[in-house]
Amino acid sequence: MKLSTRGRYGLMAMYHLAENYGEGPLSVNYIAETEGLSVAYLEQLFSRLKKRNLVKSIRGAQGGYVLAAPPEEITIGDVISALEGEMTFSCCNTEEEENCERGGTCSAKSILNRIQEQVDDVLDSMSLADMR
Repeated sequence: MKLSTRGRYGLMAMYHLAENYGEGPLSVNYIAETEGLSVAYLEQLFSRLKKRNLVKSIRGAQGGYVLAAPPEEITIGDVISALEGEMTFSCCNTEEEENCERGGTCSAKSILNRIQEQVDDVLDSMSLADMR
């Protein structure tokens, strides 16, 4: 399992916003230059983060993006799910379960559900503040 560039780059961008929290907006150009990333790609990521109310955009010459809440209130799980979608290890916890041929006889269901719970717990227990 590997986190895509959406998740990795998004966390990098959110780190900068968390570091700058309360000091005004950061431009996408600044973050892109600092991290060596594409401005266009970061704009796509910020669009997803904005739709999930994790960031706010500020217009104007001194505009850019700010966190929509304090870094302590935004979990790593929030960021990852906004950018990657929900991480699932088993179809047993999704709408696919209804179409699963194995249903209740899946030998992997128990362990996959335990892994899912552990991953969710870790991602939801860490916030952007923990990145500092």
